[in-house]
Amino acid sequence: MTAGRRGDVRLQPDVWVDAAGVEHAPAGPDARIVCLVPSITELLCDLGLAPQLVGRTGFCIHPAEVVKSIPKVGGTKDVKLDRIRELAPTHVVVNVDENRLEDVEEIATFASVVVTHPLGPLDNPPLYRLLGGIFGREAAAEELCARFEATLTDVTARDWPQRDVLYLIWREPWMTVSRDTYIARTLALVGWRTAPAESDDRYPTVELPQDGAGVDLVLLPSEPYRFRAKHVPELEALLPHARVSLVDGEATSWYGSRAIAGIRELSRLADELRRG
Repeated sequence: MTAGRRGDVRLQPDVWVDAAGVEHAPAGPDARIVCLVPSITELLCDLGLAPQLVGRTGFCIHPAEVVKSIPKVGGTKDVKLDRIRELAPTHVVVNVDENRLEDVEEIATFASVVVTHPLGPLDNPPLYRLLGGIFGREAAAEELCARFEATLTDVTARDWPQRDVLYLIWREPWMTVSRDTYIARTLALVGWRTAPAESDDRYPTVELPQDGAGVDLVLLPSEPYRFRAKHVPELEALLPHARVSLVDGEATSWYGSRAIAGIRELSRLADELRRG
């Protein structure tokens, strides 16, 4: 999916502009929301909008006790359009990286589509305000903004040593992230610079060991590929000069309200690896 990125722009007291440049008036208390973005489903719940969520993907797993009663509409890349129609949403929340453009275009024929596209941690407060503004949860959004900004200040005020890291997101083939991604910008908060330094692809394929020659830390996240402890020796053998560590993929890649705890977890891990 592609879209021009605008963020949460408020043109007038009653108009918000999403990442695709589409204007949204306040939805009102009768809005029926389908969310096709796991981290934003959690955010909507944290904004107090769970009662208005009528559909989610199978990957929308947080908060577990809340979402288990919300109907599933497929995955992020293979949504069931007929099922979404049956749920009669007034609004469907999507993401530029998570969802397919052809699906979004079809959904736009029968529901208002709210497009999101956070590219770094600093995009979280605008995301909170966009959804809080559209769905009448502005006070809750500001509370989340305050919590996020306090956490960000605590972490970025510290003197983190610079490290070159390889953050792998897939195996067979090995794939990583470019610096033009939410993950890379999140890792940069603790001084971790992702390799490669430049890439034409946002999620490039790499050849190991040669493409990992300059890194001193390899991070194996829990998603999208589920790296486990058994994969650590494999990477240690390929890159014996680097330390290899498992990392919670939700802490590094989930935006929304989970980013608050995620940045704290990343800071804890960086401290642990620095001491070790």
